Amino acid sequence: MAYNVDKTDEEWRAELGGEQYSVLREAATERPWTGELLDEDRAGVYTCAACGSELFQSGTKFDSGCGWPSFYESVRPEAVELIEDSSLGMVRTEVRCANCGSHLGHVFPDGFGTPTGDRYCMNSIALDFTAES
Repeated sequence: MAYNVDKTDEEWRAELGGEQYSVLREAATERPWTGELLDEDRAGVYTCAACGSELFQSGTKFDSGCGWPSFYESVRPEAVELIEDSSLGMVRTEVRCANCGSHLGHVFPDGFGTPTGDRYCMNSIALDFTAES
């Protein structure tokens, strides 16, 4: 897929720190329970840490108990790209930023008790948060 933001690996490496580059550009996963945004409970918007594109509203965030920030839907369906991921010997659905192609996490159909039944399990380091003023 062609993305609105298209940079070389060298440009991404220069802009992102080592761990951020590993997660956002190489689809790594941060350790559970370590992300700065896991316990964020203020009203606001979550954006892609690589390009700033709006991804999730705080009202869709919920405590799933998984160790990563979880949301039951994106700000709009076209904000994220969903891709089948068969790595690690299982089939999952990878979530990428539709604006720049950065890896955000995975979505699972186990968001029980949410309006959509989905759990967008996102790497905290892949997101930025702006609180409402």
